[in-house]
Amino acid sequence: MSPNESAHAHDDSHDGHEHGHSGHGHGHGDESTSSRKLAAVSLINVVGFFVELTGGLAFGSVALISDAVHMLFDALAYVMAFAAAYVAEGYGNGDRWSYGLHRLEPFAAFLNGLLLLPMIAFILWESYQRFLEPIAIGTGPTIAIAVGGLLVNVGSVYVLHGDAMSLNERGAFYHLLGDAGGSVAVIVSVLAIELTGIRIIDPITAALIAVVVAWSAATVLRGSGEIFFLKMPLESDEIRSHIRDLEGVTAVDDFHAWQICSQITVATVHVETDVETMIDAESVTRRVHDELAGYGVDHATVELSPRYDDRDVHLDTHCH
Repeated sequence: MSPNESAHAHDDSHDGHEHGHSGHGHGHGDESTSSRKLAAVSLINVVGFFVELTGGLAFGSVALISDAVHMLFDALAYVMAFAAAYVAEGYGNGDRWSYGLHRLEPFAAFLNGLLLLPMIAFILWESYQRFLEPIAIGTGPTIAIAVGGLLVNVGSVYVLHGDAMSLNERGAFYHLLGDAGGSVAVIVSVLAIELTGIRIIDPITAALIAVVVAWSAATVLRGSGEIFFLKMPLESDEIRSHIRDLEGVTAVDDFHAWQICSQITVATVHVETDVETMIDAESVTRRVHDELAGYGVDHATVELSPRYDDRDVHLDTHCH
């Protein structure tokens, strides 16, 4: 295949790239559903926060107050996630933003994780203060409010749960699991205090809730950080091997993959071939695109060229 034919094959690969982009566009309806879910969960948790906070202050349970604060920060996180999803859906689809504003999703998720950190400090501080000076707790009302909070969390989990959740939905899902666990812990601790009379169970329970919150923060920060720092989301060696096994491919010189957000995966690959006609070159390009699509790649750029004696001349400076 001549160098001119190689250039044409590279142009054809961009046609495949555009096809991948349009294919992804079918997912915008799912994003709208995601936004509605996050909005519903936000509203539910704001109501739950006010109920639990009022109950905790009125009946003296620091564990209930901690669970209420957890719910407040989660509600704020859901509002941010909803705003990011809404903006990404409705704006930034022109030529000015190559991939729209979908990068807002991991950005909002990262901020959500950061929001959990001061909450952890607050819970631990309040637990320490209550450990030093335990107070009596209104058993019946506290349990009733905690059960209400648990129902709020279970209802929110039901709204969000699905086969495929976005990064923001997964972040909210982990928060809700932590909230549900916190509500259960409050109920158990209040019952234990009623049976044993040991009031320090309440601040100890609040500290355990803080541990759950810390796990939630680490999960969200790790997931969003991997996207921001362009962690390879695919098995690179496996994909390289499968592409090399395709008919017409002699070598895979360069392969990179990263994510714009949790639902958009991008990849570029430089492939050497021994075919000699444009028709065969186009077939090789299509096979490579199909292989990448099978691994969940939404946008692929395939550069096809003949084998060169000095391969480094024909690869960019990022080749590894």
